[in-house]
Amino acid sequence: MACFNRCSLLCTLLIVSVSFVACLDLTEPTSRDWWEKAAFYQIYPRSYMDSDGDGVGDLNGIASKLPYLKSIGVKAFWMSPIYKSPMVDFGYDISDFRDIHEEFGTMADFERLVEQARALDLKVIMDFVPNHSSNLHEWFVKSENREAGFEDYYVWNDGKVNPAGGRNLPPNNWWSDIRQQYYLHQFTVEQPDLNYRNPKVVQEMKDVLLFWLDKGVDGFRIDAVPTLFEDTELRDEPPSGTTDDTEDTNYLRHIYTQDLPETVEMVYEWRELIDAYQSAHGGETRVIMTEAYSTLDVIKTYYQSTSGRLGSHMPFNFRLITEVDNDSKASDYVKVVQDWMAILPAGQVPNWVMGNHDRPRVGTRLGEERIDALNMLLLSLSGASVTYQGEEIGMTDGYVSWADTVDPAACNAGEELYAEKSRDPCRTPFQWDGTAMAGFTTGSKTWLPVGERYQEVNVFVQEQAEKSHLKVYRSMMELRKSRTYQLGTVKAIALKDSVLAVVRELTNFSTYITLANLGGQVEVISAVALADRLPGKLYFDVVSVGSHNIRGGSVATKDIVLLPNEAFVLKARVAPVEKVYSSVCDSWFE
Repeated sequence: MACFNRCSLLCTLLIVSVSFVACLDLTEPTSRDWWEKAAFYQIYPRSYMDSDGDGVGDLNGIASKLPYLKSIGVKAFWMSPIYKSPMVDFGYDISDFRDIHEEFGTMADFERLVEQARALDLKVIMDFVPNHSSNLHEWFVKSENREAGFEDYYVWNDGKVNPAGGRNLPPNNWWSDIRQQYYLHQFTVEQPDLNYRNPKVVQEMKDVLLFWLDKGVDGFRIDAVPTLFEDTELRDEPPSGTTDDTEDTNYLRHIYTQDLPETVEMVYEWRELIDAYQSAHGGETRVIMTEAYSTLDVIKTYYQSTSGRLGSHMPFNFRLITEVDNDSKASDYVKVVQDWMAILPAGQVPNWVMGNHDRPRVGTRLGEERIDALNMLLLSLSGASVTYQGEEIGMTDGYVSWADTVDPAACNAGEELYAEKSRDPCRTPFQWDGTAMAGFTTGSKTWLPVGERYQEVNVFVQEQAEKSHLKVYRSMMELRKSRTYQLGTVKAIALKDSVLAVVRELTNFSTYITLANLGGQVEVISAVALADRLPGKLYFDVVSVGSHNIRGGSVATKDIVLLPNEAFVLKARVAPVEKVYSSVCDSWFE
């Protein structure tokens, strides 16, 4: 009753006629855990900031830019792998899960990074790669030599007898020495799959999680989860029928190497480990974020089991990457939102991911003219958001020639096909300013070429400009601090083929309507029916760079004009009485 007593007293002094229900609607949530409302930011360490001039980003470089992360409003950042590695797959081939790769720095550097992040109230998320190790990892070397206790750390098999004599044939048609055996690898040959049917391996990887928790990290983004377990009978997988290229991973339907029931059970075990650590050590919630490009019926199980066992806090929602393209209509975006909300178990919150280090950048994939609209969409939806570095300033894919290509997927494809397979263009160095090397390094060369448009698309230019993608992004981040954005309902509505609306409502607080024109024609719409009891005028709260409107200006609710690719957030102001009362009560909502 603390809220009632203090709030009643203050509000009575202000306006006697306002009833208590305006202070708190008990049918709606009154708080969210930090991660449930957070904006996460993905850092690709090699490309974020170089502190020592060698052309490769590093931990001290990241530490130097923590104030920037704080300034744009993100709550947490997760780093692609920084572990010791031969760098065949740029960090995803790990030779020591408990050490830092020398190009990135030292363990002392990492510890300072965590300490500095904590001082700024930023959360540090590690990339955990459990499916495989490097073939140079001590475990694999010992397993290859059949050292006692390590024989079954990986998935070994004699193969099928060759009727013509000579070496045995592979055991099956899966994607795949001293032992004279075959070992499973679902990625490069230098990345052998760990054997999760071996309890020792399971415990080893749990110990890795505990090691980094003890270092102070706030959670883990878990890589390539669907591939953890494989069929014990090693059966052939059927062709998918989607491609005739036998070298393409999509040639087969991976029914025996991906999404096995045991996989999600492993996630439940990791959640139990994390929760037990939380109980023992206190502090704010540590989180698990899982990467799986699986079907929605499978993704749903990552949240929790039918019996209520908890799994991933955030099974990454990649639908804004996989289900929309440059030709998508507003209704396609609506379907993405509705489909995800439909699988959301009670008590769980959604998350939205629009880009990452494996996919073309948002501006390249969906159109540079829509950059603001898409960032506004991402940040208007309820729950957690994930932004890949550079999307806040509208970076697009850089050009990387065959000679400069380093991505193993592209190198293996050959010069004629490398551009189709390469992930290098979305990994080019972050563009801080217009000086040489985009302010990324003091050296004369970078591990990947700097994007050719760095002088016009960079942080410094956008900080100085009256309007910029960065300023739009920051404004949206400020808006996400409001009660409506943190606790309110969400609706996605297609008003026309090209006009998308996202409506955020919370009883007794302002309503916000994000409108985005994804097309090339002027559109005129009415917002009257989008929410209950909308006033005759709405006010512009955030506007895209190319908008003809200004922040604070007003528009008739029934007659709203959107220029081609224009986007803005409109605010329906609460009545003055409610506004005064609600502001008094804000303090008790946390």
